[in-house]
Amino acid sequence: MAFGPAALRGYHPGLAPGGLRGGILINPLGPNRTDIVASVTIEVDLPPGVEITGYDRHQDGHGFEVRWPLPERCRCERCGHEDRAHIEFKTSPQAVRDLDVWGQPSFWIYQAPFHRCARCDHRQHIIPPFKRKDTAYTDRFERLVLRSLIGSTAEDVARRLGISAETVERIIEYQLAEDRRIDPERVITDIGLDELSLKKRHRLYVTLMTDLSDPARPQILAVARGKDTAAARKCLDLLCEEQRQRVRTHRVDMGSAYPAACAERLKNSRAVTDRFHVAKKFNEGVDALRKNSLVSPRRG
Repeated sequence: MAFGPAALRGYHPGLAPGGLRGGILINPLGPNRTDIVASVTIEVDLPPGVEITGYDRHQDGHGFEVRWPLPERCRCERCGHEDRAHIEFKTSPQAVRDLDVWGQPSFWIYQAPFHRCARCDHRQHIIPPFKRKDTAYTDRFERLVLRSLIGSTAEDVARRLGISAETVERIIEYQLAEDRRIDPERVITDIGLDELSLKKRHRLYVTLMTDLSDPARPQILAVARGKDTAAARKCLDLLCEEQRQRVRTHRVDMGSAYPAACAERLKNSRAVTDRFHVAKKFNEGVDALRKNSLVSPRRG
């Protein structure tokens, strides 16, 4: 499957992107290449069931052709008729943004499948297991955007990832609207609570709760609107009582409303101050001093 600039629509190549997480294989070379080339292996962490079938490079972007198991049966969203899946494919490839590879943007390329109802002839798209409907990025790219917002604004994250600030804010709205459930069997020993500032001048805040039990792979557990004690409680209450009892440490913004909520809900947990939050508080103090120094004293 070949793709070009149209497939990578939405990425701004002049902007510097972020980083990758590691995992499984790929390294096909074009069959008609006659020049001397080197074989390179790229490790890509794949969701269950997703398979890479090809690779292409376009300017400073990486394109991975992917496929996944399609359903054997489908129910028509218009007439409700359920039948054997009648699969057809769009002729043009579709590209969705994924995690960066070697500090460069990567895209998953596929022929979008759809089911055509045998009764009413309605055509409905089959949503890939790695993205939500009507988006041009993977679920894990959404999670990357969320984590990147810790200590940054929507404008800063958009600039680093080569997307628009509106896309960042749209991702946050998707996350806020999502009906999140935490598996009560999941063992969580360490959590983090962070405030995300979506607008300059701090006009819109969101609280993010993260599972830090495996520091190398932090997992987002909950997102709530606001940065007060109520927002923190809303996140913590998604944990069952047994899970809250198992939490041993929590990392929160210094001087925020989160410590009070953690003291109420996490009876066996102790607060841990990490270097990030110390540096953030220090920078806030320096910024306040700088602003005060710019105010000229009034002369009597």
